[in-house]
Amino acid sequence: MNLQSERLPGAEGCSYAALLAKAEELLAKRIEDGDPMAYFLKGQLYYEEGWYAEALIQFEKIKDTDFQAMYQLGVMHYDGLGTKEDPEKGVEYMKKIINSDSPKARHLKSAAAYNLGRAYYEGCGVKQSTEEAERLWLIAADDGNPKASVKAQSTLGMLYSMSVLKDVKKAFFWHSEACCNGNLESQGALGVMYLYGQGVHQNTKAGLECLKKAAERGNIYAQGHLVEYYYNRKFYSTAVAVAKRIPENVNIDMVAKITDCLPVYVAKGVAIAAFYFARCLQLGLGIKQDEAAAKKYYSRAHSALTEARKGRQVSQRILELAGVNETEPIPKAESSF
Repeated sequence: MNLQSERLPGAEGCSYAALLAKAEELLAKRIEDGDPMAYFLKGQLYYEEGWYAEALIQFEKIKDTDFQAMYQLGVMHYDGLGTKEDPEKGVEYMKKIINSDSPKARHLKSAAAYNLGRAYYEGCGVKQSTEEAERLWLIAADDGNPKASVKAQSTLGMLYSMSVLKDVKKAFFWHSEACCNGNLESQGALGVMYLYGQGVHQNTKAGLECLKKAAERGNIYAQGHLVEYYYNRKFYSTAVAVAKRIPENVNIDMVAKITDCLPVYVAKGVAIAAFYFARCLQLGLGIKQDEAAAKKYYSRAHSALTEARKGRQVSQRILELAGVNETEPIPKAESSF
């Protein structure tokens, strides 16, 4: 199903545009020969290139016989990719996949259940229901099955950390499952839970190990908590060194996309690290005192947490899921499927 795995005749030395043209030519020939997968592959090629209108046309041709095309159409209608945003239609497609008895839909059910749970949680395309979101995410998570939706497993970890359904033992369980299945966001969350004994007996060594590994993989939320830990333990030089690893003008949305972490968590990590780095600069702890630079980093911490509150492309429901609310204090200079 991956076009890159196929060797295109005469592809040596071709430009990227020429390779795309050859791929289109190959797929047109396969469609002509009656290959049932060719329409989907052509649509997926266009989708991955960001040519959503063209992708939509290909998927529409086979939506009644190809569940993968139906799934992609659900995503595209929900998010408004190549067509007008229509969450209700996106939800309809996901429900068709979940309710299908066809073996060809089986491998898509976990992902569809996760997406549908997200829709219910946000109240987008359906009436808002946290209970229905929880039910669907539990189906998608499939008791921690690595072949199921790992994203659902991580999301359940966040869900059970909320005040409404707070159950830190369940939160720890699901973050553990997701972490074991490679989820970077849960690895950072698990580190915090171990470090402070949330849902598990406090284990500083395990907590730091999780946070360090997550930070090495690009989890800025984990980096922020490492900075906080080292500052509070008066390891100021180490706190400064870890804080400096976060680029000064970090692009929160880009980091979120690369690491598959929620932008609000990335923003919180930036805010925590910048705040404690500012304290070190203000007081000359582990670094030469520089009040002008301290003010700059206090401002950066304030801006990052404000951005986390706004959530930009993330709904208020997702902000709540990430533990960001309107009453959360912003550090001062003296302290969107």
